[in-house]
Amino acid sequence: MNGALRLSTIFNPANARALAAPIFIVLVLAMLVLPLPPFALDMLFTFNIALSIMVLLVSLSTKKALDFAAFPTVLLLSTLLRLSLNVASTRVVLLHGHTGPDAAGKVIEAFGHFLVGGNYTVGIIVFVILVVINFIVITKGAGRIAEVSARFTLDAMPGKQMAIDADLNAGLIDENEARRRRAEIAQEADFYGSMDGASKFVRGDAIAGILILLINIVGGLVIGLMQHGLSLADAAQNYTLLAIGDGLVAQIPALVISIAAGIIVSRVSTEEDIAGQMLSNVFNKTQALYITAAILGMMGMIPGMPNLAFLLLAGGMAWLAYKGSRKQETPPAVETAPVAAVESQEASWEDVAPIDTLGLEVGYRLIPLVDSAADGELVRRIKGIRKKFAREIGFLPPAVHIRDNLEIGPNSYRITLKGVEIGSGEIRTGSFLAIDPGNVVTALPGVATRDPAFGLPAVWIESDLREQAQAMGYTVVDPGTVVATHLNHLVTLHAAELLGRQEAQALLDHLGKSAPKLVEDLVPKMLSLSTVQKVLQNLLTEGVAIRDMRTIIDTLLEHAVRIQDPHELTSLVRVALGRSIVQQIYGSSSELPVIALDHGLERLLLQTLQAGHDSAGLEPGLADSLLERAQTSTQRQEALGHPPVLLTPAVLRPLLARFLRRTVPQLKVLSHAEVPEGKQIKVTSLVGGAA
Repeated sequence: MNGALRLSTIFNPANARALAAPIFIVLVLAMLVLPLPPFALDMLFTFNIALSIMVLLVSLSTKKALDFAAFPTVLLLSTLLRLSLNVASTRVVLLHGHTGPDAAGKVIEAFGHFLVGGNYTVGIIVFVILVVINFIVITKGAGRIAEVSARFTLDAMPGKQMAIDADLNAGLIDENEARRRRAEIAQEADFYGSMDGASKFVRGDAIAGILILLINIVGGLVIGLMQHGLSLADAAQNYTLLAIGDGLVAQIPALVISIAAGIIVSRVSTEEDIAGQMLSNVFNKTQALYITAAILGMMGMIPGMPNLAFLLLAGGMAWLAYKGSRKQETPPAVETAPVAAVESQEASWEDVAPIDTLGLEVGYRLIPLVDSAADGELVRRIKGIRKKFAREIGFLPPAVHIRDNLEIGPNSYRITLKGVEIGSGEIRTGSFLAIDPGNVVTALPGVATRDPAFGLPAVWIESDLREQAQAMGYTVVDPGTVVATHLNHLVTLHAAELLGRQEAQALLDHLGKSAPKLVEDLVPKMLSLSTVQKVLQNLLTEGVAIRDMRTIIDTLLEHAVRIQDPHELTSLVRVALGRSIVQQIYGSSSELPVIALDHGLERLLLQTLQAGHDSAGLEPGLADSLLERAQTSTQRQEALGHPPVLLTPAVLRPLLARFLRRTVPQLKVLSHAEVPEGKQIKVTSLVGGAA
């Protein structure tokens, strides 16, 4: 029973697949030592030829190099197989070559007689030509391409990684897609590095083929003359033809494998295979076909030339050019609708068009980016932005309504919120935006501009400079990513305005599916929907995500009996969310470097608050001094690499948060009550006193 179980485990398809490579290597090594009969040599040589043809066909059908990532290993294993077969066939040729040309099997005999006509002089010349083509032309060129590609791929890796991080931060891709792209970049570098090394095996195989041929010829002549008593002519005829057949049957598959290697490393990754690229890039150029047909036709009319061949080929190319031009000139079918007569009608409520909450207007040249019928890339990215926003902020934003606008520039776009423009920009289709993250010293040729989302210096470059820019440290993004990043930034910035009553109700309904009693006890029994909406908007205005709705609702339920003011409720909710707020700013750090208020300024602000004044009631000189010193402390904090955070007493936090929000938006205001236990506070700067 146990034996049967072990056998079933060994012959399990998954285990058998894992054992295939070790078994293959063991068999290849066995051929170096064990003698093989002629029939086994025929089968193995045939398998070698079939393997090389299959590898060539697979390389022709791939769309990018990584589609055949196992090619360097296949190249190595096929080289080892050929060398082992050479050793095995050499043993048979030298042992039994005196018996006739079929001593080493029918395959070697066929290559020695049929392909070179039984003439060993011709066979040697053909063999040398094949080795020269393989060694000097194909293998050397493929190895050089692989070496250069590996070098450029490694140089471009930092820029590509930054582009992936930019797409991830913009919400265009998720973590899994980012991880897959990073792995693909690493695999690409590994692939070209492996191809550079594997091509050396093919070069060594070509040299070994020449040496094995010479050894077989010399060794066969010596053995035939001295051991078997053959005449020089018979020994040369038998052993030379066998050696040539053996060399050709190994070098032709080697040549095919080398061609496949050259195709793999020299192709440009597109959505088409080699055949599709050839047809689209060469035979779709009707002008080139017409000119070629005309030249061949004129050559075919020259006396003494093979007129029929030239004229037939010229006619064929002219026909291809004619068919191609007809196909390009045929306009796409457009359905036309009859134009209805315009009738004067009375105005109605149907004429009142609702204003879109979020809108994106594009110039006419940018329409292909947002054309859903043509699978516009920007449409997909906007969907990704909404998913990222819902996952990080905590509610589903309104859909983005996209329309063309002929009143703006052809390359321009506008982002609107409730019909009012909140952002705009201009992009160049067909180019890439190279953004300077702050550490680039070398300039790029192109059109200087600024990143519309964050105002960083940038330059529009041509597509052929993309890899060079990435290697220099630029963050390179395509036009669709520029618009998507700008939209994502503005949507996050105006999150509070996007949370209307409808969105707030949908958020409570969603929470009610998992905790219905919690929502029923709060709205409308204790708080109105508008009050809950205002609390959520206050949190969003101060950059606090509302993902933890359970904690928010629990806190509102706890205090709604005695407090109805949304601003006071917001402060209480912030205390309950303190751990989340601090983690959002500082991450998992246990030490919190903060800016604090000078004791004198703190007492003065407390007196102002007790007198019943809000931030608008601050004395002008005090307000100006507070703003100036808050800006200075914020800049110092950012220069130290710390997040700008002002720590204040709980009663002052709402006052200072509202006062500083417009002038110093990057400065976060926390209260002592919001800092969770276990965190160590480190005051790095004072507002109102000496630093």
